[in-house]
Amino acid sequence: MTSTDTRVEAEDSGPSGYAAARLRLLQEGARSGPPRRAALAELTDDWLTGLFTAGSEGMRGVSLVAVGGYGRGELSPRSDLDLLLLHDGGDSGAVASLADRIWYPVWDLGLDLDHSVRTPAEARKTAADDLKAQLGLLDARHLAGDLGLTAGLRTAVLADWRNQAPKRLPELQELCAERAERQGELQYLLEPDLKEARGGLRDATALRAVAASWLADAPREGLTEARRRLLDVRDALHLATGRATDRLALQEQDQVAAELGLLDADTLLRQVYEAARVVSYASDVTWREVGRVLRSRAVRPRLRAMLGGGKPTAERSPLAEGVVEQDGEVVLARAARPERDPVLPLRAAAAAAQADLPLSLHAVRRMAAAARPLPTPWPAEARQQLVTLLGSGSPTIEVWEALEAEGLITRLLPDWERVRCRPQRNAVHIWTVDRHLIETAVRASELTRRVGRPDLLLVAALLHDIGKGWPGDHSVAGEIIARDVAARIGFDRVDVAVLATLVRHHLLLIDTATRRDLEDPATVRSVAEAVGSQGTLELLHALTEADALATGPAAWSSWRGSLVTDLVKRVSAVLAGDTPDEPEAAAPTAEQERLAIEAFRTGGPVLALRAQTEPVDADAEAESVPQDPEPLGVELLIAVPDQPGVLPAVAGVLAMHRLTVRTAELRALDLPDGVEGSVLLLNWRVAAEYGSLPQAARLRADLVRALDGSLDIAARLAERDAAYPRRRGTIAPPPRVTVAPAASRHATVIEVRAHDAPGLLHRIGRALEKAHVRVRSMHVSTLGANAVDAFYVTGTKGAPLPGAEAASLARALEEALRE
Repeated sequence: MTSTDTRVEAEDSGPSGYAAARLRLLQEGARSGPPRRAALAELTDDWLTGLFTAGSEGMRGVSLVAVGGYGRGELSPRSDLDLLLLHDGGDSGAVASLADRIWYPVWDLGLDLDHSVRTPAEARKTAADDLKAQLGLLDARHLAGDLGLTAGLRTAVLADWRNQAPKRLPELQELCAERAERQGELQYLLEPDLKEARGGLRDATALRAVAASWLADAPREGLTEARRRLLDVRDALHLATGRATDRLALQEQDQVAAELGLLDADTLLRQVYEAARVVSYASDVTWREVGRVLRSRAVRPRLRAMLGGGKPTAERSPLAEGVVEQDGEVVLARAARPERDPVLPLRAAAAAAQADLPLSLHAVRRMAAAARPLPTPWPAEARQQLVTLLGSGSPTIEVWEALEAEGLITRLLPDWERVRCRPQRNAVHIWTVDRHLIETAVRASELTRRVGRPDLLLVAALLHDIGKGWPGDHSVAGEIIARDVAARIGFDRVDVAVLATLVRHHLLLIDTATRRDLEDPATVRSVAEAVGSQGTLELLHALTEADALATGPAAWSSWRGSLVTDLVKRVSAVLAGDTPDEPEAAAPTAEQERLAIEAFRTGGPVLALRAQTEPVDADAEAESVPQDPEPLGVELLIAVPDQPGVLPAVAGVLAMHRLTVRTAELRALDLPDGVEGSVLLLNWRVAAEYGSLPQAARLRADLVRALDGSLDIAARLAERDAAYPRRRGTIAPPPRVTVAPAASRHATVIEVRAHDAPGLLHRIGRALEKAHVRVRSMHVSTLGANAVDAFYVTGTKGAPLPGAEAASLARALEEALRE
């Protein structure tokens, strides 16, 4: 039977004919999705038109209007009918009689009905008082009667909505936020509400309302398809349950999947999550744009008065090379060239996360369209920017989602596709696999002070469950994937092996601690053999805690934490027997000796700048595409006659010139040929925050002034910070300063783990000078946004500090860094 035949049957047979035609339509296996919804709406239109016509004979100034979901023509099998009987205020008795002749047949069929009888003025007043009523009227569609009456109401309601948008849109946003708080996020729930949860059909409807205001518009790519998919799932849910429900319960998911022709319930959930993610991201972008427009409207009159009517220019503040902040978003600089800068997406993402700012939709799309793929292995800067992004705390989530929405994540990490939107049918887990991995990185960023290699911790957090997209034991599969990914992003063989071990054994500590007898020496030995080293154990301990905290509240407790800590102490004791002897310092090169002699002869600092490049791996695969060596910054060699204040002076001068210290070493060098005296040799690798490097002559001139006291570095840095106050940004974990036990026979080793920031080394150097200790050598490395520094210090007589004095120094240094 054709759709025309179905409508004729409904018209000829009254309510029973409509019911039969409706049932036949819903049972047609060949018709589903938008065609069935449209056919059902058309069938219902014809039936209600017939009821209206029969009851309104001789009446004028009255019309029947579909609103809400029915007004949009989105009738699912058990959807209610939203109807408005509109009249011009004439014969109220006739209007009431007409309403009864329409409403009662609907009720007799057991259909849900949301109805009202109003004049246009009453409808507009109700809309002004009730936001939900106003949203329903935005989708008003004429069914029967006085078309002019309906058209007049539609025109007036739309005009009211656009005029009141500055007031009503914030109300709508608050309504959406309250609903999300109650219902949760559709893209992560095992039993989601397809309509009410964040990213569901209500949010998609809200985006239509925003577009109707003409104030802002949602990103349209993929939004129509996402809405269609959610409606298709709701249709199948109604047919499977026979009820007007929007909650996709666990016990119905297999049946709904079968109704849609999908493989299984997991496939169904993944499609739902993907659709919800599109709607959620579009909502984030849209509400951000609404806020920007409303703020601009509020500020513009004052600015025009101040500027004499001229159009204000949006301020652009640099964040990184090719990346600026504008109007509260991270955008690309005018000179940025994504097609020539493959690291730009990661650099922009890291800058956005560090500043706790959203990435502009336009910037992300431009990078997705134009950026070249990164070479294999990645250049060092790309690896650093990834680590910085992962270590930025909770702002990482929004930035990561922005990259993922435009396909940049799977382009950077192809293995991500298998875990993207993958559900976890485990009551302990509250996230999908991909979101859990990002949440683990966020948790790990809070633990970076506990480990010597925060970069490995953060990358391991990102990859620890990457094998869940593959059959078999996800830890075994993940180890293979982690090796490939780690090598691709540029870690050396040693680091690749550590990351593979962390992924393979990321459940080892928690499983052993809670399921094995820790008093059994064989248990502890087996864990020690699997871990292999103290450094890996330290990383695994932190990863275990981050993984559990990111899983859900049931996965971690003080009891579990104490068991794991106990196990770690026991394993550490076993591994301590293999601690290597303290390495001897490398002999100075000929150039270093030359600089040292010249510094001693002239009595002042001597500088040398030399470009450094990443060494080429001789064992790299032959089929890889040859790439130019990646610049890692510039090597800065400084030789200074041994004297107080060298470390804070050099660090301060570099901070003044906006140079980022990537690695740094300081050591005292005895002069050859029996020359009395010593020279401090600093071998640092630096890079400009943005722009070009300063000239060596300027650096030396400022360093001379800093050493003789004529340049007040602290005051200069304070003036700059006051002139350019720091953005709100991400809240980094507090610095941690510890004394490394038995790390050296000749000196006390002070370890500093802190958030990397301009002037950090200057502050550390000043604190050490104030404590009247000598820095025998220094080893500084910047891993993403984390500084991991070790200072070998002695007392004034060249001996290691006594235990109590060393502990006091660590406390004082930590307090100084917290100020």
